[in-house]
Amino acid sequence: MDNAALQGGFIDPARDAARAFRAGMEAMARPGTIQTLNGCTAPAPMSVAAATLLSTLCDAETPLHLAGTCDTDGVRKWVRFHLGAPLVGRADAMFAVGDWDALAPLDAYAVGTPDYPDRSATLIVEVAALTNTGATLTGPGIAQTATLSLPDGLLAARVARYPLGIDFYFTCGDRIAALPRTTKGAR
Repeated sequence: MDNAALQGGFIDPARDAARAFRAGMEAMARPGTIQTLNGCTAPAPMSVAAATLLSTLCDAETPLHLAGTCDTDGVRKWVRFHLGAPLVGRADAMFAVGDWDALAPLDAYAVGTPDYPDRSATLIVEVAALTNTGATLTGPGIAQTATLSLPDGLLAARVARYPLGIDFYFTCGDRIAALPRTTKGAR
């Protein structure tokens, strides 16, 4: 294994993972807010925020799908060394990471079942920019409304069968935001 795959993990794993977990959960609890998330680096083109989130939420029992430009030999080796997560196809993934176009179509991912809605996929969408402009969001965790730059077509592509559905994280550099299945949005 090359040295690049061995690099990029948490320096202080317990504290760094706790901070990262809190930032990830804060983003999910307050849709439309942008958090800073850092601590890990994976080989390019994966962002610091995506690498840190994966390091926090994935382990050897967490099926992961790498899509598009995130599916490189370097990233695969990094995942194998740091996470141990099995790499799988879309249908078997608990988490998937890549850009919006590479992650599509959404109907290829698990949305849970009526008895187990938590058995759905969470997509980590790498975006070129992450700002508080664009789609207007409403729902739990949002006082009135929030705005968030979302990939074109995302709102129309979401499965609207709550409690079934897919949750989303958006990452750009060391920034992260989330869109849980409970959030409604309009352009």
